[in-house]
Amino acid sequence: MSATSKRDPLGSGWMILAALGFTLMNLCIKAAAQKFGFTSGELVFWRMSFAVVFLGMMAKARGDSFATPHWKTHLNRSIVGSAAMLCLFYAITHLPLATGVTLSYTSSIFLAVFSFFIFKERIAPYTQAVLVVGFIGVVLLLNPSFQSGQELAALLGLAGGAMSGWAYLKVRELSLLGEPGWRVVFYLSLVGMVMAAVWASITGWHALSYAALPYLLAVGLSAMVAQLCMTRAYKVGNKFTVASLSYLTVVFSALAGMVLLGDEITWQEVFGMGIIVASGVLSGIEPARVKKLFVK
Repeated sequence: MSATSKRDPLGSGWMILAALGFTLMNLCIKAAAQKFGFTSGELVFWRMSFAVVFLGMMAKARGDSFATPHWKTHLNRSIVGSAAMLCLFYAITHLPLATGVTLSYTSSIFLAVFSFFIFKERIAPYTQAVLVVGFIGVVLLLNPSFQSGQELAALLGLAGGAMSGWAYLKVRELSLLGEPGWRVVFYLSLVGMVMAAVWASITGWHALSYAALPYLLAVGLSAMVAQLCMTRAYKVGNKFTVASLSYLTVVFSALAGMVLLGDEITWQEVFGMGIIVASGVLSGIEPARVKKLFVK
């Protein structure tokens, strides 16, 4: 255990708070769309604007530099990441909450696939088997959506998961180049705000009202707090434990969707979610560690 972990009794538990924060964000996204008709473009715009203002002010106060020699990589990551968020927000607003959220977690599956095909990274047979199982879960999860005429939302959610996987590769690249995390998130938010504004201008803006403002502020605030808690969790907690706890967002979203939104989830969707969550957790375990679990 690291010295940092000893000084922070919450440790990996920060991820539980992050999962609650992301669940609240998703609930507010869904509520803002249902109550006030906000589109995915508008919701992404307000979510990103909050981060741009907050991170920009904090960086200015600390005297951090916004200049970077790696602007092309930032731009690539930010465009793809923003497009992913637009797709995922659309899925969340048009599908049962748990289904839309689970599709965003297919990013870990696509991350491994991209690493293999594009960067020629070796994938152990164990990981290959986990990926196959994960895609079976995706098929099970999407089938009810296709049967109910929600093909577009389901496909956009899946596309969002795939683009998120690519964006994570670029985040890893930027990290290896020595770029600070705040700058990566800032440029993502800035580019995303511009892209969302363009898309919202095409689809149409809704006038702000005092009734809608708390929902939009809650989207930005809960997303920021969740991001900070997640960052803290990966810093002071066990990385495998934190990665596993991140899937609590799916569990919390499923419960919140059923209790607060009246979402109905079929057994096939539940089964698909379970498989995707299990494959995501198992993909983070090294094959040698899996062997130790079954071989004394």
